[in-house]
Amino acid sequence: MNYALQTLAAIGFAAAVTFGASSASAFMPNQAAATQSTPDVTLVAMEKKPAKKFWRTKVRLSTDEAPGTIIVDTNNKYLYYIEGPNRATRYGIGVGREGFGWSGVVKVQRKAEWPGWTPPPEMIIRERKNGRILPAYQEGGIDNPLGARALYLYKGKSDSGFRIHGTNQPWTIGQNMSSGCIRMMNKDVEHLYERADIGTKVIVIGPGNKQGDVSYDDRGVDILRTIFGG
Repeated sequence: MNYALQTLAAIGFAAAVTFGASSASAFMPNQAAATQSTPDVTLVAMEKKPAKKFWRTKVRLSTDEAPGTIIVDTNNKYLYYIEGPNRATRYGIGVGREGFGWSGVVKVQRKAEWPGWTPPPEMIIRERKNGRILPAYQEGGIDNPLGARALYLYKGKSDSGFRIHGTNQPWTIGQNMSSGCIRMMNKDVEHLYERADIGTKVIVIGPGNKQGDVSYDDRGVDILRTIFGG
């Protein structure tokens, strides 16, 4: 190869490297973009997913509860949204760690997209003792512990302090990790958010059995609905 050809080859290689680097940076998520007012859920979705059994699934659920009711099974880490006779959508969830589990019948009285987070005073004190300083308030966004959506649970007119919400840690679904709130993958909580209206009845089955008698039987995947939709 003569000198001219060597020079052209070098220039071409340098241009290719430069273009490749600029193209890669254009498609790499960056923190500045991630913290804009409209967060990109796909950035969070890149994180490690939970076990497949906790993925959103259409199931055959036998229950006496009315369509539109939510049943939260904290023992098996599932949340069911009842859609009709023998029909429900099952979502995997994360629940309260030891000492933070609970049970009862509550209602959705407020909903929020990309909610801000105000840690309870007792949580701030507890975490400070563990060497972690929590903010008094955190704006909504992909780094917010409440994730993409939140459904606020009330007992009568009183805020229970518990929420069904998204998470920026999807690998915690299927585990006992929270301070009592019900965690969902962001895409799942968005899906539920569009279906659960204000006033939705939520039955939380867990420690203390304060939910009373609840009849439901998960009979597994609804194959026909999974294949054909509906």
